[in-house]
Amino acid sequence: MRYDIDGAMLQTLLPFLAAAEDAVARLDERVLRSPVGEGFAERSHFFDAAGALWVAGELVHVEDLVLHDAHMDSRAPSHELTIAHSVLRTRRRIWNGEPSWALGASGLATLTATMGEGEGTAQEAKGLTVVGADDEGDDEDAPLAAEMAEIDALLARSQKLIDIHTGKAPAETAAISPAKRNEDPLGLLGDEEWDEEQRLAEWRGLLPLADRLPPILGAVILFEAWDRIEPLRRQHWLGGLLVGSYLRARGKVASHLFSFYGGLKLVRHERRRARDRATRLQAFLEAMQLAAAAGLKEIDRLSLARTQMELRFRGRRSNSSLPELADFVLSRPMVSAAMIARHLRITPRGALNLVNEIGIREITGRGRYRAWGII
Repeated sequence: MRYDIDGAMLQTLLPFLAAAEDAVARLDERVLRSPVGEGFAERSHFFDAAGALWVAGELVHVEDLVLHDAHMDSRAPSHELTIAHSVLRTRRRIWNGEPSWALGASGLATLTATMGEGEGTAQEAKGLTVVGADDEGDDEDAPLAAEMAEIDALLARSQKLIDIHTGKAPAETAAISPAKRNEDPLGLLGDEEWDEEQRLAEWRGLLPLADRLPPILGAVILFEAWDRIEPLRRQHWLGGLLVGSYLRARGKVASHLFSFYGGLKLVRHERRRARDRATRLQAFLEAMQLAAAAGLKEIDRLSLARTQMELRFRGRRSNSSLPELADFVLSRPMVSAAMIARHLRITPRGALNLVNEIGIREITGRGRYRAWGII
């Protein structure tokens, strides 16, 4: 399949490209200069992770994702919530790395080999957390033990992949034998025709072509190619995250990791999955424009909320916890008393007192298990 752009198609896409370029540039400049830019960048991780599952046909509530990320689940996490948390962690990993790290061979190898199968890592982390709690008897170290468990699981899977590619794999990690394949006629354990390494190499081969185009158009071409080639069967959502990484590597969006899925979910399914290539590209460009427009509205809401909160703690003593609480509220779609208490290292009763003083809105409408956020 050809992925280049001819003159006729470029003329058709030019109005959509110009609108997307302008909207994304405005958002990047606004976030870069706004005092709530860091909070906006952190909040966008949650919304884009939920948007990635929405595009895949699954519904994950942002509130559940926030609680799961804080290790404060109100109920057992679902499979979809675990995947959304993998998307969230991957976005943070990409954002904390170098701008071009995720698009390189080492970055893709790390993301595809260590950030997938979130359900397995969650189960392994849960098991190791219980052991840590029994050994130390300290509830405050449980979240840290869970993170260390995830790191250990990721390192173990990475070592298995290295052993397989270097020919040092033991019997249990070697390729699936013909007998096993005969026992697996549906190809559930392995598919010889689905070579993820070759597909990733084919997709990375389009990077020079994208670099010759404007950043927005190059990002759209890469996402369309990812959607068509389907390099990863279990991490198809990674393509939208690589769009944000590509825009950052090209210097188009430097203030945050662009939330492509936040705009893509606002485009009708018939357009983003159309057979006509020009229609698909128009839909992807429109998704970027819609994501940027939604980001500008979010910046306005956060700026207004920060101004209102600043009026509450203006003139307070220098060691007041209210400014830190304001920054924490701006960085999460919602907060609970337990989350505030852990972040500020205060008691839950003190957290409730600070919430009453800062005057943020309660969003659950309940007397117990309350949460606050900016709407």
